[in-house]
Amino acid sequence: MDALTISLESVIDLTDEQFFQFCHKNSDLRIERNAQGDITIMAPEGSATGMRSASITIDLGVWNRKTKLGFTFGSSTGFKLPNGSDRSPDASWILKERWEALTTEQQAKFAPICPDFVIELMSPSDNLKVTQAKMQEYQDNGTRLGWLINRKDREVEVYRIGKLKEVLQNPSSLSGENVLPDFVLSLTEIW
Repeated sequence: MDALTISLESVIDLTDEQFFQFCHKNSDLRIERNAQGDITIMAPEGSATGMRSASITIDLGVWNRKTKLGFTFGSSTGFKLPNGSDRSPDASWILKERWEALTTEQQAKFAPICPDFVIELMSPSDNLKVTQAKMQEYQDNGTRLGWLINRKDREVEVYRIGKLKEVLQNPSSLSGENVLPDFVLSLTEIW
């Protein structure tokens, strides 16, 4: 199933709480909302992509447990970005001080924060241009490092704050650079 985008403009304006409840009542779906209030509904990822996505999140989580520099989040975590959109990257990480600056209430819902690091792993049904726009949105909202992993073309687009994206052809691994010190993601099992 391809993603379905629904425009609610001038029909209904969901509050953040209503959108949060809408997502929870439809928890079998992956739901995001852009800055204009349009809702995108996606089917859950396929098993092969889900397995790879989980592997990436595990690797990020193991690194984070060792360093204790921040917090790791999986693909079903929603964030309220500064531009007003609600997004759920496939894997993400937030610096400890930034996360702990949020109230308990903010942490319980779609936290009003843009992750420091995000990964989007392309599913066969994902649209590259749409996913690239999402990566640019993360960067524009403060993500310091982002990886768009395109298994089909064996490419990784690297997004760094304040810089143009870099496209890597068939890399064997990726470095967390200064955002995730000493984190290296092997792509051997991802390809």
